[in-house]
Amino acid sequence: METFSNTFQPDLSEIMSNDFHFKGKWAEYFGNENPIVLELGCGKGEYTIGLAKTFSDKNFIGIDIKGARIWKGAKQGEEEQIKNACFIRTKIDFISSFFAKEEVSEVWCTFSDPQPKKPNKRLTSRVFIERYKEFLKKDGIIHLKTDSDLLFASTEEEIILYRYEELYKTWDLYGVGIHSMGDEIKAMLEIKTFYELKWLEEGKSIKYVKFMVDQDG
Repeated sequence: METFSNTFQPDLSEIMSNDFHFKGKWAEYFGNENPIVLELGCGKGEYTIGLAKTFSDKNFIGIDIKGARIWKGAKQGEEEQIKNACFIRTKIDFISSFFAKEEVSEVWCTFSDPQPKKPNKRLTSRVFIERYKEFLKKDGIIHLKTDSDLLFASTEEEIILYRYEELYKTWDLYGVGIHSMGDEIKAMLEIKTFYELKWLEEGKSIKYVKFMVDQDG
């Protein structure tokens, strides 16, 4: 991946001591002022690439610590010259080092680890939401798409507990949920990852929620 122009692999010690050099300057990297959308725990990068190909008026950044996973999406992005998508190999714990205040419009958590024994490690836990608030725009949106009942239920509880603004929720996305959505969100949700296809084949229902958080609250 070191040969890919669309992939960044900063040294961990560098990130712990200094902010990433594109923090606050991602518009320079992409060459435009289009909204920035993050996919956290992007895995093989299919969703990041799928979103980028569907929405040319937005910029997408996939983030994962596993280089062997990112490689597939990054390679496709390079080969197809998809200019509005890139990848960062890093721990999401350090995500605040990569983005400046109000630099990001949306955050996607797609089939992230439900962390059954470590609730604070869930990407929609209060711990991580506080990090996202450091760089999300005032009207920034957080999306969760998952097969996990545990992760979805815990996210639902925190939305209520911390008074986030829930915009849409369904426990069965491909049952009745997706039919009541607008065209843009339908296009986003119809992109399916490797794992999503696997879960669907096993008969699992896919859950989805999107919500906003109050950066001042």
